[in-house]
Amino acid sequence: MYKRTLARELVLQALYRLDLTDGSPEECLGDVLASRGVEAQTRSYAERLFHGVVEKMRELDCIIEKHSAHWTIERMSVVDRNILRIGAYEILYVEDVPFKVAIDEAVELAKRFSTRDSGAFINGILDSLAKSPSAGKNRGLSQGRLAPLT
Repeated sequence: MYKRTLARELVLQALYRLDLTDGSPEECLGDVLASRGVEAQTRSYAERLFHGVVEKMRELDCIIEKHSAHWTIERMSVVDRNILRIGAYEILYVEDVPFKVAIDEAVELAKRFSTRDSGAFINGILDSLAKSPSAGKNRGLSQGRLAPLT
């Protein structure tokens, strides 16, 4: 599994825990990372991605709702909304992740961890976001630049 793919999976698990428990963001991420032996680069990207999503969560939720026809963030499944948050964050803020990669990775997460129809649902929302004028205009401005993994 690629380093960033694994990092996204770990972030999804941590965000899921954050949504369903009273744990702090640090506890949720720490528990997930402790349960898996991950390389330093994967851990670093997971930490940056997780903290970026948590920091921008309200903004991301508003943007996701804007691009999802008749769906509120609360109405979406816990897994789907967290996959969308990860994908939206990468589209909006992560400079070295092409939009297509962010969308494809989110769709793959949906195929692995959500329902049969979730991939198309997530693809539609993130594709709409990627085509919007706001896509990528803040890349590299949040959490510093996310360094590429080698």
